[in-house]
Amino acid sequence: MLMKTAERSSRTARRSRTLALLIACRPRQWLKNTLVFAAPLASGTLLSTRSLTHAAIAFAAFCLAASGTYLLNDAADLERDRRHPRKRHRPLASGAVPVGVARTLAVVLIVAAPAVAALTGAWRLPAVVAAYLALTLAYTVWLKHQVVVDLVAVAGCHVIRAFAGAVAIDVVASSWFLVVISLGALQLVAGKRESELRDQGVCGTRETLAAYPLAYLGHVRAMCSGAMIVTYCLWALQVHPEGGPFWYGVSIVPLVLIVLRHNLLVERGEAEEPEELALRDRPMQIFVGLLVILLLIAVYAT
Repeated sequence: MLMKTAERSSRTARRSRTLALLIACRPRQWLKNTLVFAAPLASGTLLSTRSLTHAAIAFAAFCLAASGTYLLNDAADLERDRRHPRKRHRPLASGAVPVGVARTLAVVLIVAAPAVAALTGAWRLPAVVAAYLALTLAYTVWLKHQVVVDLVAVAGCHVIRAFAGAVAIDVVASSWFLVVISLGALQLVAGKRESELRDQGVCGTRETLAAYPLAYLGHVRAMCSGAMIVTYCLWALQVHPEGGPFWYGVSIVPLVLIVLRHNLLVERGEAEEPEELALRDRPMQIFVGLLVILLLIAVYAT
């Protein structure tokens, strides 16, 4: 009886460790990797079997890469996270996952990411994944401690994801596409930092926050919001000028609503985790859904 009880306890402990490891990989953050589908959607090739397959491979590769770097980042930020009101519950900070196990798994995932990307049969996607890994590792070690540079580094990770989608299906990412993605990414990052700064309990856990006045982050967010809307409008109205299909122009409406909604949530201090907005904020879900639907109509039905 005692042996059976011990075996059950051992199995339960293993399951708990496995679940904690999965949580430490931050599967919710994988939502950011859907950016790899943006270029196939905009290029009108998303529905082809080859493009969809290669975009899915890119998505899988970035999920592995992101989880590996998240594990390393959490291991590096262990003591800092333990002082954070929410991050102290993360598996590494709480002690549910040993640091050594997390680092070993991180290495496995980081090595596997370019290998998975190579399934597209070309060298360019593994190279882009490697660039993403280099940037995120540099961020973990040094860039996150550099004021302003840390904002650009995190935004750059989003841009690389979107660029990888174009590389995966072998299409050229237009300057319009890259500018809109870059401005949108910087707006998200500035909003995240602003929300963190509004949460006074977080200020002592990230040194660079003390260097950012709220007004400065608000200016960055406002600049990016306005510039992104203008750039998107110019693209949408230039692609199909007067006399052509107007769905691109109509898509400007949900884009503006997305920007306005995000800015409102930042002002409320509710945008510290951007992926949570997509998962829980119903108005944001509706606006994003409308934007995708209108772009699908514009690209595929006109």
